[in-house]
Parts: sequence; C-alpha cells; structure tokens
Amino acid sequence: MKDIWLILVSVLLNATAQLLIRSAMINIGNITIGADIIKALPSMALNYKLWLAMLAFGLSVATWIVALSKYEVSFAYSFVALGFALITVCGYIFFNESMSQLKILGIVLICLGVLCVGKSL
Repeated sequence: MKDIWLILVSVLLNATAQLLIRSAMINIGNITIGADIIKALPSMALNYKLWLAMLAFGLSVATWIVALSKYEVSFAYSFVALGFALITVCGYIFFNESMSQLKILGIVLICLGVLCVGKSL
C-alpha cells in the first residue's frame, strides 16, 4: 500500500486535465461536431490550457502504468471514482456549476465505496 500515491496522483492529474479542458472550452465557446469544430481548431491548437491538459493526461497515463504494475486493476480502478467526486466539487468552486444535495450524497457514497475497496487489500 506504500505506492498508493501513484494511483492518487494519476487520478489527480486526470481530473486536472478535465478541468483545464473545461476552462479552455469556456473561453473558446460552444462547438458542435462538424463545421464548428473545424472553425474552432485554430483557437484550440493555440490554447495553452488544452496543451497543459494533454500533458496532464500523458503524465496521468505514465503514473497509471506504474501503479498497475504494483496493484490489481480492480483495486486501482476503484480510485478513479474519486475523480468524479473531485471534478464535481471543483466544477462547483471554479465554474459555478450546480451542486445539489443529491450530488453531495453521491460524493459521500463514492468516497465510502473507495474506502471499502481500499480496505480490501
């Protein structure tokens, strides 16, 4: 269990990438598949947040590879659920996204579920 930080770092990097993408797309604007995406490509290609997101994804995959060399995938993957909880809270804090009692309950249940799986090793 001493290398569990690898799993947590991978989840944190993945969540960071998601938040960077959301932030970038708020600035770029709403796009749809088709002509809109073609028009948005130059803006997306020059957006530093999207580049940072790709870097965070890459680092997340690298740490995930190392983590899976040490842990069962059924154990490690349960921690990915923490990303859902983290994204929900960060979306509320940074992007003024909605937060309901049901979402809070979901976050609590996710954390309890990860705790149960974490104790199984």
